[in-house]
Amino acid sequence: MNVKEMFDLSNRNAIVTGAAGQLGYQLSAALLEAGANVVLADKAEVPKEKLKNLENIGPKTMAVKVDVTDKDSIENMVKKVVSKFGKIDILVNNAGTAVFTPFEERRLDEFEKVLDVNLKGVFLCSQIVSKRMMKQKKGNIINVGSIYGLVSPNHRIYDKSGRNSSEVYGASKAGVIQITKYLATYLSKYNIRVNCISPGGIFNYQDPAFVKKYSDKTPLGRMGNETDIKGAVVFLASDASAYITGHNLVVDGGWTVW
Repeated sequence: MNVKEMFDLSNRNAIVTGAAGQLGYQLSAALLEAGANVVLADKAEVPKEKLKNLENIGPKTMAVKVDVTDKDSIENMVKKVVSKFGKIDILVNNAGTAVFTPFEERRLDEFEKVLDVNLKGVFLCSQIVSKRMMKQKKGNIINVGSIYGLVSPNHRIYDKSGRNSSEVYGASKAGVIQITKYLATYLSKYNIRVNCISPGGIFNYQDPAFVKKYSDKTPLGRMGNETDIKGAVVFLASDASAYITGHNLVVDGGWTVW
């Protein structure tokens, strides 16, 4: 198999949760560009312009509403996907949420919501979709973690930006990295690979002072852009990474090196 064939995702069916968001849109586009059919799964509707852009890329798309914290909702999504495409080859657990209020003001409902979406959502989607993959004796699960699952935020760069990363966000993403390792070992006997991508900060028109401080502390001198994560997801979703499982691929411009 040559390199082009290794990265080719033709005839594979992928589910991307949180597809309506900034990162989910780019992950979906990347898989479509590599030849996969992509299910755009989100609690919110994918904006019409984004949906049209994705539909124009090439392979088939399917938008499905799903609440990743609700087992019945996920099972209903899986039934729709299997009915349309027949099988599920790739699951990208990208749905996530965050909270930005100060730690001393953290409400319990905020804490629980972040854990529910970021960690419980990965657990439920992986559990339900992997049952299908077990029957196929093949599958690929890719979780989206964060550098803050590896290191604590540098509070000095946030100041009054209003984007202070929370204790519960980091805890939830550390859990995502750990569940990745667990599932990689547990599901290996079914020929199911499980890996994680941990992005650094992605530019999304944040406060200019924050962007400068963040960029100055990153070896590559900038925040990530929307396309920086695309190569990583295609690599892990394809046969180019056939001998990789349980790995956390950090895409952070070198942030965690220092």
